[in-house]
Amino acid sequence: MNTATSLTQFMIEQQREQPNVTADFSLLISDIATACIRIADTVKRSAMTGMLGSADTENIQGETQKKLDIITNDIMVDALDWTGHLSGMVSEEIDDPIAIPTQYPKGKYLALFDPLDGSSNIDINLTVGTIFSILEAKEKGIDATHDDFLQKGVEQVCAGFVLYGPSTMMILTTGQGVNGFTLDQDIGEFVLTHPNMTIPEDTAEFAINMSNQRFWEAPVQQYIDECIQGTDGIRDKDFNMRWVASMVAEVYRVLTRGGIFMYPHDNRDPAKPGKLRLMYEANPMGYIVEQAGGVCSTGRERILDIIPNDIHQRVPVILGSKNEVERVISYHQ
Repeated sequence: MNTATSLTQFMIEQQREQPNVTADFSLLISDIATACIRIADTVKRSAMTGMLGSADTENIQGETQKKLDIITNDIMVDALDWTGHLSGMVSEEIDDPIAIPTQYPKGKYLALFDPLDGSSNIDINLTVGTIFSILEAKEKGIDATHDDFLQKGVEQVCAGFVLYGPSTMMILTTGQGVNGFTLDQDIGEFVLTHPNMTIPEDTAEFAINMSNQRFWEAPVQQYIDECIQGTDGIRDKDFNMRWVASMVAEVYRVLTRGGIFMYPHDNRDPAKPGKLRLMYEANPMGYIVEQAGGVCSTGRERILDIIPNDIHQRVPVILGSKNEVERVISYHQ
């Protein structure tokens, strides 16, 4: 008999322990979980259903969209717009905030999401995922405006991501630590498998796209040079390098065994201060990492303290094990 705690049971227990976790909020998390189960099945069957490859369109960031980027975005929107829990949504794949259809009630929350993070990996069968962030609406019952979404990361009610790998996993925080849930295919529900996840303060593993090295600022160049020198350098230990090109996979590895993940500022395009999007990538991942005892920074400031100016704003990201991230921050200072 399976006695594991289900996501539904976990959220009910959170309602009893945290005043800010309401039944309405728990139902919203359940709706997101249901959407992600559909996405997991869609991704799994994508080769057989002809969903691989480019859609021959671009999103607002000028990135070529995969067919699955569009399909998974539609799954998220269709799962959430009718529920009455939200007053608006933001997606990486849509230029403007997504309004709730007029025939449905408007709720007290805002949802922001990257429906398929790491989609460049989908054609080669590597790990992808969904990232989401939940904010409180400025005013319940009315349509959210663009500016309503521009809240600092510290104001998040909840953050999470779902990993579509050998198993489908949801990583979730409501501000009281981080917990991991694995999809039980037999019952079609997430169950708690990784309670109270914490990130080791020290690590000997880093993740960065080395092909961009010539564009990095001096502090990041210095840090990576020291890692590469290993026992022959001032760090006096050998480091391993990892790079999956999927933020969900990189952060999950950091959560489970420590490490530092970096997509730092570079000088290729002065108009783009970073690669990753603040509102639905850096903020939710930063919230999760901090709740697990790690640190998340641009190198110059805490990511969760950034006052956003646009829903698709980009920022540099350096996150992971506390002592390594703080070392990189000290080099910037």
